[in-house]
Amino acid sequence: MSIKINWDALGISTSVACAIHCAILPLFLSSLPLFGVNIIDNLPFEYFMVGLAFVVGIYALYHGRKKHHHRYEPMVLFTVGILLLLAKVIWHQWQLWLLFPAVAFIVAGHWLNFRYCRVHNHAHADDCNH
Repeated sequence: MSIKINWDALGISTSVACAIHCAILPLFLSSLPLFGVNIIDNLPFEYFMVGLAFVVGIYALYHGRKKHHHRYEPMVLFTVGILLLLAKVIWHQWQLWLLFPAVAFIVAGHWLNFRYCRVHNHAHADDCNH
């Protein structure tokens, strides 16, 4: 039995998980020191979350472009979103202003890739080698 992973759905899920993490985190910051947990300004964790979204997203978008639709628009939207996420990590004072557009661009890139993949369903270009 073969299991197929929907990489766009996984990419959207990781982006939404990142958004939930960033939105809910301030609610728990005041109680976490009681449990000995310090994740305030934990840059390695922030970079890990951005890296995870990047790796899953790049794989999904590359696969969709190469195997299905041969279009770059989803990758452009995704790249803008990842750059906004990196800006959010660098400039913490603007994180709420950068978070929502970043997630919107990342989800839009995955959604567009998903839509293009379903519409074209292996409609190959002349330069396609598979």
